Amino acid sequence: MRATIIDGRAIANGVRAEVAAAAKALTARFQIPPGLAVLRVGDDPASKTYVNAKEKIARELGFLSVQHHLPASTSEGELLGLIARLNAAPEIHGILVQLPLPAAINASVILGAIAPTKDVDGLHPVNAGHLFLGRPTFVPCTPGGVMRLLEAAAFDPAGKRCTVIGRSAIVGRPMAMLLVNAHATVTVCHSRSDLAQELPRADLVVAAAGRAGLVRGDWLKAGSVVIDVGINRSAQGKLVGDVDFESAVERAGYITTVPGGVGPMTIAMLMRNTVQAAEAALTAP
Repeated sequence: MRATIIDGRAIANGVRAEVAAAAKALTARFQIPPGLAVLRVGDDPASKTYVNAKEKIARELGFLSVQHHLPASTSEGELLGLIARLNAAPEIHGILVQLPLPAAINASVILGAIAPTKDVDGLHPVNAGHLFLGRPTFVPCTPGGVMRLLEAAAFDPAGKRCTVIGRSAIVGRPMAMLLVNAHATVTVCHSRSDLAQELPRADLVVAAAGRAGLVRGDWLKAGSVVIDVGINRSAQGKLVGDVDFESAVERAGYITTVPGGVGPMTIAMLMRNTVQAAEAALTAP
């Protein structure tokens, strides 16, 4: 029996409807809409696509959406100056710096300069620390979206064996922490791991390594849940994930597609974090 597809687009639409209602209520109460500023440095085509999509959705949800597109020659100091101004701007509740940045700019320094209360990407060390301690404030958007997908599939991680493939600060590490906080038994795999040995034991596999077709269907536990975070371009120019979908769909119980799975959730959770930041700022004593 083929796996049930977890429809990320439909679930993301539900999250966006919740966010739109919350934004409308805040705007009516305070006469100030949630404000999101997105910073893009350089002309990376993928970054441009992502930023434009975020801006479009933010406006549709009733946000104040501001995009700052800076040339690739922008210095680290200039970017830090802009972030300082946005940190102080009362109409801006969330700040997102689109990665990657030019090589001359230290991304860690830039992300650390964003006020933790406006860090709607959840990547500031303060927010990462809160997640590690089990009391998250802003959860990184992709891992947060994965947790909503698991809810939709009625998968409770408590007591389950969950394997995360990838250990990046953006996806892998926070994903593992969210699952630990949900009382799962978590294994984090990476380039030196033996996936053929690890995956047959996993009730949940979250693949976030950025390598097309890395996960083979015959490695999976029958009936497991498979969340494919990977976004790769095949030799034919097609978007594919980290999971070999055609073999995995025959063995898994639930599975996401690429595209249409995790991607829509990432933007939806960014908007959710932004309205959360706006609510905290506008209701602060």
